Amino acid sequence: MNTQIVQWIESKVQQASETQGETLWETPLVAVAAAGDPLFGEIRKWVQSTHQLPQELLSGAQSVITYFIPFHPTIPKSNRKGRLASREWGQAYILTNHLIGQINDDLTHKLSEAGYQTAYASATHNFDESTLMSNWSHRHVAYIAGLGNFGLNNMLITDKGCCGRIGTLVTTAPLTPTVRTRKHTCLYRFNGSCGLCVDSCVNGSLKENNYDRHVCYDMLLENAETLAEIGLADVCGKCTVGLPCSLVNPVKLP
Repeated sequence: MNTQIVQWIESKVQQASETQGETLWETPLVAVAAAGDPLFGEIRKWVQSTHQLPQELLSGAQSVITYFIPFHPTIPKSNRKGRLASREWGQAYILTNHLIGQINDDLTHKLSEAGYQTAYASATHNFDESTLMSNWSHRHVAYIAGLGNFGLNNMLITDKGCCGRIGTLVTTAPLTPTVRTRKHTCLYRFNGSCGLCVDSCVNGSLKENNYDRHVCYDMLLENAETLAEIGLADVCGKCTVGLPCSLVNPVKLP
């Protein structure tokens, strides 16, 4: 069934691109974690104590499907200049969140037909507004599933970089877990040869030894106000674009 799920997700992204009339996304990456993976026992230490476990999101959970939808290279390129996020970046954020909802609805229907249950958290805005911490971190769940590893910019760097969006879905289907690697995907963490994401941060919220999520959030809200006419685009992304890890895993490059 793993192969079918990959095909379903890839097909949905392709259909969405055709509907938009332009290529906004690259082919997604898909990975699966066992709901009983021991690392889920650590996730409350990594994120916050109220973070849900797969079995709390869905009774009888067996597997967690995760997928990364990479932005087409033109989207990060549009966001490289200036202090404020580009309109294209904000639009891609909104459209991709919507696409994740469609993918999860589609997977829910298909898995239901096969006799399995599903549950999922929204693609975004599922965080505590005082702590700015999530009760279901798609990035950490995707790490457990083997989609990638964390960079200095706190983003999950996959084999197709970090410019994109992550979706997750919990199911009672007994799927085959992806083999997880603990290898670095961030050049800074690998050999200290980078750190450009810190230089790219436009308001000083990201530093080599510290990240102030509240200062970062102030920037997101400023962009949301500037981009209000296109919808809720509380984005920035400056620490993800124009970097060795934007579109690829740079540690795997020759």
